[in-house]
Amino acid sequence: MSAGSIVAVASVNLAVALLLSPLLEGVMRKLKAALHSRKGPPVIQPYLDLAKLLGKEDLRSAPGRLYALTPALTLGAVAALALLVPMGGPPPLAGAGDIIVLLYVATASAVLLVLTALAGRGAYGAVGSSREIMVLLSVEPVLAVALVVGAVKAKTLALDGILAWQVGHGPTISMAVAGVAFFLALQAQVGKLPFDVAEADQEIMGGPLIEQGGPRLALFRWALWTKQLVLALLLVELFAPWPRSGVLAIDLALALVKALVVLVLVAVVDTVNPRLKVEQTMGYFMRVAFSSLAALAFAVIGM
Repeated sequence: MSAGSIVAVASVNLAVALLLSPLLEGVMRKLKAALHSRKGPPVIQPYLDLAKLLGKEDLRSAPGRLYALTPALTLGAVAALALLVPMGGPPPLAGAGDIIVLLYVATASAVLLVLTALAGRGAYGAVGSSREIMVLLSVEPVLAVALVVGAVKAKTLALDGILAWQVGHGPTISMAVAGVAFFLALQAQVGKLPFDVAEADQEIMGGPLIEQGGPRLALFRWALWTKQLVLALLLVELFAPWPRSGVLAIDLALALVKALVVLVLVAVVDTVNPRLKVEQTMGYFMRVAFSSLAALAFAVIGM
């Protein structure tokens, strides 16, 4: 792509990720309320929450310039992730990073949240951050192996190469199994039940975010909502990119519809399941990791 095309596609990716993520979070909240037989908040409530929090005073529980910058850095890491993920077409920064870079950037937002919580002085934040690390260590290998399956099939680590191979060759057993493993890991990545052990409102009252408020909490929440949309788009674009029209606007609309279906499933699972304990969560993802390794084995033998 030319420099102008890269800038245009990057602008579209950022606009989709940052501006539509609160709307999809509102849809998920509305669906959850309907499953609970409640009216629920309006779908635009996340936008109202962000506006209210951004207008509040910026209070901090710890000193230091790095602590002050972590919310913006977290949102920036998620925005960078959006530039590495295909949304209706090749990712705009495909030439700047492959799946290894993508995994590093995806992990950076969680690490920044953990560091912010540890910088505070509250016990709940420390407990929440330790749980976040344990879940991260359980989930990240699943995501990595699922993406490596695509790399093995396409014989490249580049996301645009994996996408092009998937579009050209159609569904395979290994990619289907890897896609299921990715979806199961997505539930924990976005902090939804039954895997919200790091936040656990009834136990540790918000976990890593308990000491955050005002604009800081707004940026963290925005980053989490954006990350869930970007990961859902990564799932549907790499593991189920069909049909493909070749027109960016049409393919982007189709990708968003499929991502919405994925997030609706996430919301349903979040509604009908109780929270798992930390050890139950880690045991569960050990079993999911075996399924992702099975997908890798299928890919190696050409299935």
